[in-house]
Amino acid sequence: MARRCAICGRGARTGSNISHAHNVTKRQFKVNLQKVRARIDGRVRKILVCTRCLHAGKVVKA
Repeated sequence: MARRCAICGRGARTGSNISHAHNVTKRQFKVNLQKVRARIDGRVRKILVCTRCLHAGKVVKA
């Protein structure tokens, strides 16, 4: 299963680590996902939701 938000689809982004000597290597910025018991289509399910969606109230908790 991909580490994506079940509501908005946010996933990991890519960027760079840059050292003091300006050596550049790739890195990932991972999204802050929480496992939440939410009501979906009248049923209670566990889904991965990003904290941005939780804070915005897009999830109805069980």
